[in-house]
Amino acid sequence: MTLATSDTKTIAVALTGASGMPYGLRLVECLLAAGCRVWLLYSQVAQIVARQEMDLSLPARPFDVEAQLSARFGVAPGQLRVFGREEWFAPPASGSNPPDAMVVCPCSMGSLAAIAAGLASTLIERAADVAIKEGRKLVIVPRETPFSVLHLENMLRLARMGVVILPANPGFYHHPQSVGDLVDFVVARILDQLGVAHALMPRWGEDARDNQREE
Repeated sequence: MTLATSDTKTIAVALTGASGMPYGLRLVECLLAAGCRVWLLYSQVAQIVARQEMDLSLPARPFDVEAQLSARFGVAPGQLRVFGREEWFAPPASGSNPPDAMVVCPCSMGSLAAIAAGLASTLIERAADVAIKEGRKLVIVPRETPFSVLHLENMLRLARMGVVILPANPGFYHHPQSVGDLVDFVVARILDQLGVAHALMPRWGEDARDNQREE
């Protein structure tokens, strides 16, 4: 699965109704800051979660969300595009114009099951189906605990198709000082999968090497 150079990548990001909206919006922010084009898809339940977790009201009309987030992140016109749940003529709905990669973050267990079953009844599901069939990288970030056998079987089914299953499980070895540090840990792992450069946190062993050089 090859990706274009960082400044020309187009990444589809889907926000579904799982808890963990700060992960998804921080990912969008970092992708835009890295110069990527972002195609944003969002579910109706994602609107509820955004309001509950971030006091953020995502309008029902995609155009209004696009304007809101473009202003929030200070991006150039056209760098961020937002599509509706049933906007079947949107680029990610077709294998003739797929993104370089797609991330579902956060991913609800309902969306996970639908993608694993190939239902493609919403634009998010169809875009994920396109990513799989076109051999583009698909990263799914489930935010649920504990996982049932059904959840795990759906993840295994997708992993066997080449989908990256990247649970929103932040680490603590970097001594996080804030919730934002924990969010950045997960977002950094996603960006690594996409091949997008970032400086969200030190790499493993970097602090130790720097200390040795100073001594």
